[in-house]
Amino acid sequence: MKKYSSILLILIICALNTQNSVAQFRFSNLFGGKDKPRKNRLFEPNSTVSLGVGTSSYYGDISPYNRFLQSTVNGMRWNVNFNFTRQFSPTFALRFGLTYARISGDDNYLEGVKGYEGNFVRNLHFRNDIKELSIVGQYDLVRTSRSYLRRANIIPYIFGGVAVFAHDPMAKPDASLYGNGWVRLQPLNTEGQGLPGYANNPYSLISVSFPLGFGVKYKLNKHWDLGIEMSYRYTLTDYLDDVSGNFADPANLAAQSPLAASMGNRSLEKVAARSGKDRTQGVINYLTARGFYDPTAPYDPFTLTSIPGFSGKDDLRGNPSYNDAYMLTTVKLIYHIPSKIKCPVTR
Repeated sequence: MKKYSSILLILIICALNTQNSVAQFRFSNLFGGKDKPRKNRLFEPNSTVSLGVGTSSYYGDISPYNRFLQSTVNGMRWNVNFNFTRQFSPTFALRFGLTYARISGDDNYLEGVKGYEGNFVRNLHFRNDIKELSIVGQYDLVRTSRSYLRRANIIPYIFGGVAVFAHDPMAKPDASLYGNGWVRLQPLNTEGQGLPGYANNPYSLISVSFPLGFGVKYKLNKHWDLGIEMSYRYTLTDYLDDVSGNFADPANLAAQSPLAASMGNRSLEKVAARSGKDRTQGVINYLTARGFYDPTAPYDPFTLTSIPGFSGKDDLRGNPSYNDAYMLTTVKLIYHIPSKIKCPVTR
């Protein structure tokens, strides 16, 4: 009996030693992998803040989509922004942004451009300061290992999300009548919005856009990156430029105020209000090509009571088929917020 007890004790000791060996075994060892503690393989979430400046461009009724390059350059203005980004994984981050951007457009950029003579005669312009709050998801195309301190020197990324913004289009009136300042357009109901006999209510000065873009981050040192990105924002409004539908009846606008009538139809202004350029020859060319002007018996076209196609409620002032958009390019300085200092594990 004592013999069997001794054999049983030996077997139990062998089994325990075998179990301990199996517990220490890692499948990756079959392929030469290193037996690293699991903790060293976990990604440490981190945060960044950034401050950027750049350009802004608008696309819509006054800067046509189908002249994308020219529209990008002609009305180019500026933007500034601040972002807070939380990196949740080696490739995914969530970003919250505040942006202040100015956009603008002017029909007089289209003087002499074939197919856009009517845009020039329309003679509208605007500027709009956009205040935007955005949240976007960002996907890095190069993975970051456990810590941001081990990030690659160059990381390209793509992003997309949603933004809410406030805007307020403005324009310069005829300086000979109203001085050289800027006036707000939405309260003037330039297309009859909200007036009796017109279907639409005044457009909202709060709207939504959908940012979509790409960028690149370049590592400067342990905590700082330099970034450059480009983003396109399609909006849910067609009134960034105060232009969308038909002309309003001048009499209806005049009943509201002389300024409303003046800003609703600007085709008979001799001087472009924003640039101060004389428009006479361009308007004469337009009228002559359409048989409305006799160059053999010249006269001042601005003495007309109206230009055909630019006066009645059935005449298009804009194109309601497409909403407005804007694009931002930004150069930014990015700071990686240091992680909390961790005490070493005591053994």
